[in-house]
Parts: sequence; C-alpha cells; structure tokens
Amino acid sequence: MLDFAKFTKYSKPGPRYTSYPTALEFKDDFKYDEYINKLESQDSKRPLSLYFHLPFCKNACYFCGCNVVFTSKEDKMVRYIDYLKRELKILSQHLDMKRKVIQMHFGGGTPTFFSAAQLDEIISEIKSYFPNFVKDAEISCEIDPRHINEDQMKVMASHGFNRVSFGIQDFNEKVQIAVHRVQPYNVTKDAMDLARKYNMHSVNVDLIYGLPFQTLETFKETLALALTLNPDRFAVFNYAHVPWLKKTMRKIDETTLPRPDEKLQIMQYTIDFLTKNGYKMIGMDHFAKPEDELFKAIEKGELHRNFQGYTTKGGADLIGVGLTSIGEGVDYYAQNFKDMPSYEAAIDAQKLPFERGVSLNEDDMIRQYVIMELMSNFKLDIKRFEKLYNVNFQEYFADAIEALKPFVDDGLITLSNKKIECSETGTLLIRNIAMPFDAYMKQHASSNKTFSKTV
Repeated sequence: MLDFAKFTKYSKPGPRYTSYPTALEFKDDFKYDEYINKLESQDSKRPLSLYFHLPFCKNACYFCGCNVVFTSKEDKMVRYIDYLKRELKILSQHLDMKRKVIQMHFGGGTPTFFSAAQLDEIISEIKSYFPNFVKDAEISCEIDPRHINEDQMKVMASHGFNRVSFGIQDFNEKVQIAVHRVQPYNVTKDAMDLARKYNMHSVNVDLIYGLPFQTLETFKETLALALTLNPDRFAVFNYAHVPWLKKTMRKIDETTLPRPDEKLQIMQYTIDFLTKNGYKMIGMDHFAKPEDELFKAIEKGELHRNFQGYTTKGGADLIGVGLTSIGEGVDYYAQNFKDMPSYEAAIDAQKLPFERGVSLNEDDMIRQYVIMELMSNFKLDIKRFEKLYNVNFQEYFADAIEALKPFVDDGLITLSNKKIECSETGTLLIRNIAMPFDAYMKQHASSNKTFSKTV
C-alpha cells in the first residue's frame, strides 16, 4: 500500500507534456512566413494527422480547460463552417493535400453541437481537400452524451469514423451539480448503445478525479457504473484547477476539492480496480483492454503522445484547423488564434489564422524525445537514445540524473547506464519524473500560477 502522505510532497505545479516545449514557450517571434516555410517544406512522404476544433458549447462545464465559445445561435455555427472551408482552401496553397491521412480527430467544444447535416457538410469538405485517407485511418470524435442523436452517429459512421470518446467525468449528482454538468447514467448509456450500433470499434470514456465533493467512496461508485458501459478505453484525468486561466473555474469552491492524498488514493484505487477488471494502464492517464492497439503499442514501446492524447500513429505531421488548433511538425509547433475576431480577420486577409508557435532547436528535439518516451512508455532506452542523437546521456543530462536521485531512493524509478524505468508507483508521478529533463522549468519555478498540480 502506498504511503500517501509521503507522496504528497510531489504535489507541485508541472506540465502535462502534450508537447515539448510546452505551449508556454509558444511565442510571437515564430513568424507567419517561417510557419508557411515549415508547411511548404514538409516531407511529402510523411503521413498527416488532422485536428479540427469545433468550439461551440451551449453551457459552461466549470471544470473545462478547453477553448470554448458558448452559444445557441445557429448563424454562428453556419458562419464558422464557412470560415473552416476558407481556411482549408488557403491551407491547400501551402500543403501537399494528397499526402496519406492516418488520423483525424474532431475536438471541442462539443463537435456534435453541429447538426447531422452540418457534420456531413464539414466532413465532406475535408475529404474533398484530403482525398487519401488510408484504409485503417483512426477517425475520432469527442462527444458529450447529452448532445448526440442517431442521425449524427449515422453520418459519422458513413464517413468512416471508428472511434468516439464520451465525456462522463463523474456520475455522482452532487459532483455534477457543483461542476454544472448534470448527466444521468441513462443518457450516457443511450449514447454508448448508439456507438455500438454504428460499429464504433473503439469507445473511450473520460473520467476526472479531483472535482468538488469527490471522495474515494463516491468515485468507487462512478467507476463501477462506468464499467457497466464496457468501454474499450478509459481516460482518467487529474483535474487541472487553473482559475487564473479559466474564469469558469472560479465558480468552483476550492474548499470542496479533495486533498492531494485523497486524490492519490482515488488514482491508486482506479488503477487497481481497472486492472482487476481487465484493463491495462497505458501512459499517464489511460487504460485499455489487452486487445486494444494502445496496449499492443506499449508492449512494443511504440506508444506516442501528442495534443490528441496517446496514439499509435507516430511519425505523422499534425495539422490543426479551426479556432485555437495546434499543429506539430518535426521541428515546430504552431497555434491558431484563440479569439474568433482575430481568426476570422486572418482568413478574410487570405492568410492562415496562425498566431504563434515555436521552432525547435537541437536541444529541444533531444529533450522532446526523452520526455515523450517517459510520458508514453514509462521508460527510456538510453543506448537507443545515444545512437539516435549521438550524445553521451550521462554527460548531457548530468543535472537531470542528479535531480532524479530522490525518485530512485523512493523506489519510483530504476536508473542505470542502459535505461530509466518507472515502477508501478512511479507511473502515478510521471510528470514529476519527466520535469528534470525540461530546460524551461527553471524560468517557471517561481510561479505557482503556471501549471496545474501534478498530484
């Protein structure tokens, strides 16, 4: 059994490492022309991963950290579709659209806030620009079970969508009321039944621990109910409370949030419960059935991590389309404008709605590899790393190795000249274990209002 009090000392602000460098390092000095040059010079043999941000929601969920536009006005939706189409047209002038597409993801907001006809219009337009989706492409959509109907699911299935992710967060009514997202079990069950009816071969459910009024006992009930839905994957996220960034989070009474030691107990119980029920922990916060491709990837040490979460689709350039979307190439990250007026103004000027980003130097790429290996596979093959980058690991990361000694002493990792490997307990603190390799952490160390707590 974990000594939870002991491990709460690791509760400190830290990145989630969906990228390295993190979005905090995206700057205005990565200019539009430089971004266009990166797009135009991409290796056409590399496949594409596409992300489309559909930002609209009817109401605020107080825990949400996404970039969302609250509306119920139809004209705003129609207008956004028009701008998406225009963005695709401009993109086609700078990118080889005939490249193979191995992954596409609709995120939000609430993508299914758009009607079945509107979804059909959006997807048809995308496929007219990107004609080469591979046969086994992963095509997925985030879905709020409160906003999905059969016509929408039918449209997605007809266009080859094969994976959906349902937001649950918590089934406890008191918790749901506190976070302004009341979603009865039967609503989620109906959505799951629809997904199975239309042959979504991988269905994920999202849970969040660390929400108001949650306890170990209430979360046990949520897990038991979620298990009856028989999802292929679970994503169980640590709630990131960042009210200085997200105004809606200020509506949450911080005195009702569970303590770090209780959050650790919830996570430990979640791991034990899902493992006993046939799921395997994948990466930092995901669980999958043994027949799932994520499970197979981690067994081979081939799991990857990007802004769409954990994936088996490595070696692709990520193209972000829509408000606030982020793209990723071999040596850059690029983000679109976060506010609608700036987004529309750029497209009106016949430019991509690019706002900021970062061009990676050699050190960034070396550290990116190490951090992403740890975040994805909970281990690092040092000899393989040295061969890839032609550097001496012990010399290059002498300060990081020193910083990792407390983790070794606490039994969280084993460290040798050949590898770094997390213990089962260490996986709970993988963000902390990755942080010593982050060259930018020193400049953020004095601020408590930069990242969410790791525990």
